[in-house]
Amino acid sequence: MSENKKMVEAITPQGEDFAQWYTDICLKAELVDYSSVKGFTILRPYGQAIWENITRIFDGMIKASGHENVAMPLLIPESLLQKEKDHVKGFGPEVAWVTKGGSEELEEPLCIRPTSETLFCDHFARVLHSWRQLPFLYNQWCSVVRWEKTTRPFLRSREFWWQEGHTIHETAEEAKEETLRILDYYTDLCENHLMMPLVRGPKTESDKFAGAEDTYAIEAMMHDGKVLQAGTSHYFGDGFSRAFDVTFTGRDNTLQYPFETSWGISTRLIGGIIMTHGDDNGLALPPAVAPWQVVIVPVAQHKEGVLEKARELRESLAKFCRVKLDESDNSPGWKFSEWEMKGVPLRLEIGPKDIEKDQCVLVRRDSREKAFTPLADLDTAIPALLGEVADALYQRAAANLTRRSFYCASMDEVRRTAESETGFIFAMWCGEEACEDAMKEQTGYSSQCIPFEQKQLSDVCPICGKPAKHMVAWGKAY
Repeated sequence: MSENKKMVEAITPQGEDFAQWYTDICLKAELVDYSSVKGFTILRPYGQAIWENITRIFDGMIKASGHENVAMPLLIPESLLQKEKDHVKGFGPEVAWVTKGGSEELEEPLCIRPTSETLFCDHFARVLHSWRQLPFLYNQWCSVVRWEKTTRPFLRSREFWWQEGHTIHETAEEAKEETLRILDYYTDLCENHLMMPLVRGPKTESDKFAGAEDTYAIEAMMHDGKVLQAGTSHYFGDGFSRAFDVTFTGRDNTLQYPFETSWGISTRLIGGIIMTHGDDNGLALPPAVAPWQVVIVPVAQHKEGVLEKARELRESLAKFCRVKLDESDNSPGWKFSEWEMKGVPLRLEIGPKDIEKDQCVLVRRDSREKAFTPLADLDTAIPALLGEVADALYQRAAANLTRRSFYCASMDEVRRTAESETGFIFAMWCGEEACEDAMKEQTGYSSQCIPFEQKQLSDVCPICGKPAKHMVAWGKAY
């Protein structure tokens, strides 16, 4: 018991130091390890398994709608990166460069991709000829490098894994539809699989992706009241096409520029899962992405028939869920704590007395509720419980979002709220960048998005008093 207690105490409580609690979970739940290069992390098998489940779900979504996966090179010539001035200006400070090949200086520096718009456009310019080829619906799963000054596992690292979609279309209308379609896919992934409620909407002009005409974001509320940008979808218009001379022969036999989109989610979603659902005992994983949805812990496994029964259960459960049997020689109490820390949604306990009664004990990670369940009912009971765990995680996260959403009509209200609370402050805005900057300077809150669901909190901008154009979700972001 003391061994079990010590393990739990090794995680810093959220209320004591949220940042350290987060780091403790990343390391102690064996999600990541630090590499020998500062800012670069190693995805350990458990963290990689979560990412693979996320990729499996989203990859299925986009393939069902006609998207195809491709693979682009790792390196980008400096001259290619320079072709779109807004784009290179936005990414310039974060670019890592390769200047030597072997022992020889390169004729032209090569950047390690921070994102791949330039590579895709260069490719599109060579392979696109006619409107009959459109649309190109491409996506790639890869890692990118951005030389961040301050790093944290999953949230901000110098290398991270993601998907980046790049599509080109015959018309602006089709490209705009694609941009919002992908935003809906991201919403589906986060709300229905990761159980993370969202605030959605376009970014302000100053906060758009470098080179984009419109950027849309999904923003999630973390347990500590800070905001995580969980995904973005961008409409580029024909700006990149013109910069890279991407053209096609249109239906009227004239040369035209296609319209482009770009969109991405990354391993920072794992950080979002940790900070949305975790508690002082560790991870609490949504069943859809948990590496193991059920862990079987044999009780008194040294007694005759216990391990045999546990192995039999593993075989039968594997037909409808991801199941792990822990038959290590650690104590049951140690195993309970270990798998609770790793966030497995359901624990199945089986011992000699349970075997006699043809039953087991099912324990939920989210609520720790126990239920004696007939073995014959597991094929229905487990899927039902996994659904209940998922719903409960979403409802708890939604309650946190509601509790941390504050609607303010005046600047005095905004200031008082910013001083005493952390969360979303919803307030009106005139649309001027100067007022956006003033809000951040005066309160520490920056614009996160302009929510699709608008409320008219007042008729004027609380900062300057001019007529208001939008309600903005302001917050402190990771």
